[in-house]
Amino acid sequence: MGNYGPKKLCTLNALIERITDDTSIALGGVFLHRGPFAAVRELVRQQKRNLEIIKTAPAYDLDLLCRSGAVSKAQAGIIAMEGNFGLAPWSRKAIEKKEIVLIEHACPTLIAGMRAARYGLPFQPIAGVHGSELAALNNWKVIKDPYGSGKEVYVIPAIVPDVAIIHVHEMDEYGNARVFGSPFWDRVITRAAKRLLLTAERIVSTDELRKQPELTLIPGFMVEAAAHVPRGAWPGSMSGYYDIDYGAVENYLIDSTDTLETHFNDAPEAEAQTATYASNED
Repeated sequence: MGNYGPKKLCTLNALIERITDDTSIALGGVFLHRGPFAAVRELVRQQKRNLEIIKTAPAYDLDLLCRSGAVSKAQAGIIAMEGNFGLAPWSRKAIEKKEIVLIEHACPTLIAGMRAARYGLPFQPIAGVHGSELAALNNWKVIKDPYGSGKEVYVIPAIVPDVAIIHVHEMDEYGNARVFGSPFWDRVITRAAKRLLLTAERIVSTDELRKQPELTLIPGFMVEAAAHVPRGAWPGSMSGYYDIDYGAVENYLIDSTDTLETHFNDAPEAEAQTATYASNED
């Protein structure tokens, strides 16, 4: 960690302008917790299309992108809005209507694919797949133990996202970033993707981060660009900062023509945005 190299800060608008159509994106967080949801809304504002979303447990993020017509493919282990709200309705509709291609994983198999990418390997062995129909569905291969035990193991091909977007608690202007509470699978995601973009609740000094360097999850040299986005995980939670806004999630789930416009206007980052929002709920 150091104060060398270029400073990484830009606006949220400029951050998402770095993403083009036809991009595969790994999203951080789990379900409604510490997801880069402001960045996801900006993908919708900028009307990105034909995206592939990669996440072990997407919720509002994938659902919103499906609802807005931004997604053509998803790789996921479970897609749900958590126990309070059940399955994610618009992503489910998109899958059932074959508007998007779903590559269905178990959460560990998706992480195994990204671990392979992280280590520069073509595949990652994994236990627990025997007996599952996922193996045949995805044409996962079996290899024999080369050390002669006679056992067979499934191997998951490497999954290399074009870009990862992570929301963090603290970051300096060079992209060195901390996550408090569980990092979920973000360490693997950040190492598997070709490019890394961050949003952060707070900007702190490099000297502050140096006081406890072991807390730095993401070193700045890995980061292409970053934006200061307070409440960037809304309507989800941010450990130690704020809880899920259940009322906002309930309002988002209303099936009405003006729901998304109202939802976007209520978003914490709305006043800072200059991009025009256009919905696509047809």
